[in-house]
Amino acid sequence: MGTTVLTNATIIAGSAKLQDCGLFIDAAGNIGDIFNMKRFGQKNFPPGTEIIDVGKAFVTPGFIDTHIHGIGGFGTEDASVDSILGMSKRLADFGVSGFFPTVFTDTTERMLASIEAIVSAIGDEEGAEILGIHLEGPFISTVRVGAQNPEGVKSVDLELFRSLIEAGKGHVISMTVAPELKGMRELAITAIKEGIVLLAGHTNATYENIIEGMQVGILHSTHFFNAMSRLHHRNPGTVGAILIEQDMQCEVITDGVHVHPELVKMLLKEKQVRNVVLVTDSLKPTMQESGELYANGELAILAKDGAFHKAADPDTMMGSSLTMLSGIRNLVSWEVPIESAIQMATANPARIYDLSMMGRLIPGYLANITVFDDDFHIKGLFIRGTMIRNNF
Repeated sequence: MGTTVLTNATIIAGSAKLQDCGLFIDAAGNIGDIFNMKRFGQKNFPPGTEIIDVGKAFVTPGFIDTHIHGIGGFGTEDASVDSILGMSKRLADFGVSGFFPTVFTDTTERMLASIEAIVSAIGDEEGAEILGIHLEGPFISTVRVGAQNPEGVKSVDLELFRSLIEAGKGHVISMTVAPELKGMRELAITAIKEGIVLLAGHTNATYENIIEGMQVGILHSTHFFNAMSRLHHRNPGTVGAILIEQDMQCEVITDGVHVHPELVKMLLKEKQVRNVVLVTDSLKPTMQESGELYANGELAILAKDGAFHKAADPDTMMGSSLTMLSGIRNLVSWEVPIESAIQMATANPARIYDLSMMGRLIPGYLANITVFDDDFHIKGLFIRGTMIRNNF
């Protein structure tokens, strides 16, 4: 691997936006240096260094999508290595350097098959890297099932939990659970020992249930506002608990459909930005270019609102057609600072899931880098210093 310098860049580093900068990628695939070109000029780099003028484009950490079911006609429900690798390739087109393939709540057999396919795909990615597996269930509320398969919903079962984790061969990194379920405390303690992050989601929890869950380490939550108990003046519910308790973190889908833009802005006023994670929760037919659209085994239509709806019941929304890039663009259009939007898509998930040397542009960190212009078109993507997409 050679060395590369990106020049004339607008770098998003943490909460700062740095203009007229250069970024050096060393031969090991790490960030070697970030420098102000006006102050330091064209520095001396090793012979053969490729110099790319990005034309004032934004240079950010590679996007990390920690909740995604599918894209481009490929989905985790296919239980196919080829589908998982297809997701990897397609995600790279939208600036994603790493992702958590997310397994729907389904029959145990189907969940295990999906997990095994993901594990088999790890190491063969040609685009975004598989950083872990997210299990969305099966220990969720029967009254907040959402688009999950109700046949797969289970009471807390430690033996089943262990079989799902063992199938993941150390790659299961997160699981959505309903904190109010009987036996959840013991499961949560087991998850801590396994290094698995639990998210409160698909839950009908009371405020008190969420507090009890926090006491055993359930400090993150799945797609805020969606598939969770609502805010009520006599019981704040899950929504209220997440807003009130500053230690609680949350995902949010920023397509403008799952959560109204004004509620997203309210969320960012009530919580520290560092505790909010942008996710797509996108489905298999997202950005699919041809053929019929199927999501989780059902025929779907992409409605004018930008979400997928059941073909047999168009009033029922199935899920998102969001990409990380369009989610960031939406946030900026809602007057959220681009620095905050990028933090939600990079540094925050990296911190919450302890993804080593990712999510920030810091010398020594992996050179997972996304480059996009003012119109939110991808110009380039580097993963571990290798240029995966080149639209310069």
